[in-house]
Amino acid sequence: MLDKNLSRLAAEGVSLPKELTSERIEKFQASGSGFKLSFAMELISASILEGLIQWADKKNLLSWMQKLQAGEKVNTGEKRAALHTALRLKKGSKFLSKEAQAVAELAWAEIDRLEGFLSTVDAYTHIVQVGIGGSSLGPEAVYYALKAYAIPGRSAHFISNIDPDEVASVLQAVPLHKTLFVIVSKSGTTLETVTNEAVIRAELIKAGLDPLLHLIAVTGKGGPMDNPEKYRATFYMWDFIGGRYSVTSMVGGVMLAFTLGLSTFLQLLEGAYEMDQVALRPNPRDNLPLLGALIGVWNRSFLGFPTVAVIPYSHALARFPAHLQQLEMESNGKRVDKEGRQLDDDTAPIVWGGPGTSSQHSFFQAIHQGTTVIPVEFIGFKQSQYGSDLRLEGHISQEKLNCNMLAQALALAMGQAHSNPNKVFPGNRPSLFLIGERCTASAVGSLLSYYENKVAFQGFLWNINSFDQEGVELGKKLAREMMDSLTKKAKDDPIADPLQKALIDMLF
Repeated sequence: MLDKNLSRLAAEGVSLPKELTSERIEKFQASGSGFKLSFAMELISASILEGLIQWADKKNLLSWMQKLQAGEKVNTGEKRAALHTALRLKKGSKFLSKEAQAVAELAWAEIDRLEGFLSTVDAYTHIVQVGIGGSSLGPEAVYYALKAYAIPGRSAHFISNIDPDEVASVLQAVPLHKTLFVIVSKSGTTLETVTNEAVIRAELIKAGLDPLLHLIAVTGKGGPMDNPEKYRATFYMWDFIGGRYSVTSMVGGVMLAFTLGLSTFLQLLEGAYEMDQVALRPNPRDNLPLLGALIGVWNRSFLGFPTVAVIPYSHALARFPAHLQQLEMESNGKRVDKEGRQLDDDTAPIVWGGPGTSSQHSFFQAIHQGTTVIPVEFIGFKQSQYGSDLRLEGHISQEKLNCNMLAQALALAMGQAHSNPNKVFPGNRPSLFLIGERCTASAVGSLLSYYENKVAFQGFLWNINSFDQEGVELGKKLAREMMDSLTKKAKDDPIADPLQKALIDMLF
């Protein structure tokens, strides 16, 4: 149930062309963990912000975040904790609970094992991450974000799709005798991953190589993949770490430490830890993930905007919107609350995006002048990663990049009047900025944590469970039934379901 006072304020509206001033920009911002969150160009006023903060207090959001980080069973559907934040607790830090400390100790033990393993694989130059969903999207986004810091001569590749062309293209691109394959599946039975592993094993054997020397498992302890006779090494993941929250576990750790170095992976964890602490700040005006969550719910539930575009003005973050797409839509794309009641309010927006400035020359036309208002989240850095740049016509490229980012937000907010209707920009279109100093491992860890905690806060506001994903199960069940029907077709046996038969006949 939405707050009535906020609903009234939403109806009154905000005019950015009238209200956007330098004083507003200075007032509507917060800083933490190396990032500045600027929301002066969102459709909020001081009274709206205060109303959102009061609503957050009524919903006990900070208490819920404390429960999450302490290891209480916030995953109500599966009746377990969601303790991804404990994976990045520092040794010697103040623990919120015995549960968090126990998970932190498990994580430290895995890191110690990883350090020992890395000392045995100096002869390898490539690593392939084989997994799907959270076992691929987050690790891939982080790898490309930090590729600038890779150990010379080492690189990562990714296989997630069951499409045989993806597997074939990766296997042709790597020298098999110098390649490690990280097979990631919590259950050890994921259809796509098990199938792709079988293809990889066959190719290794075909090349005269022993799969045992090349395959690594990241899986649940005691599961089908926890088998030293099949894998060179096994690292563990746990039921209380959801796939889309798992990049700071061994799901991302093995591949990232191999390619970037263990110290870089630890810096990623450090950045995530620092932003986790920001999410616990008692003052909502200084709590970046909470502010981001309130603004997101304001745009979605009160103003009715169906979508949000995430636009990183950093080539390194080109794959980051794809990870956020899963993080937000799989977590909060729910139509019932924790008690199973139908929700009256809109929940997760459609999340999409791409890197600037390329986006300006493609879909920004619709963002500026289209019929649907699309809030934008800009992510930028003051400095480039490589430090290689050219000054031309008075400015280096990084300055031009960031000026473009600022200009897009200003154009969205202020618009443009013109005698030619085709050149009119309506303006009053919302956006916010997340600004960091440089895209380092620590910064990327902070970004991961910001969005993870923002999504959790939003779930608490909507009273939905952000930590299960029943919506992915029906399609998987029907796919298995389709394969059974395909087997029957191959044997000329009758297919009982006429719909499945019609679909099978259409394609096979």
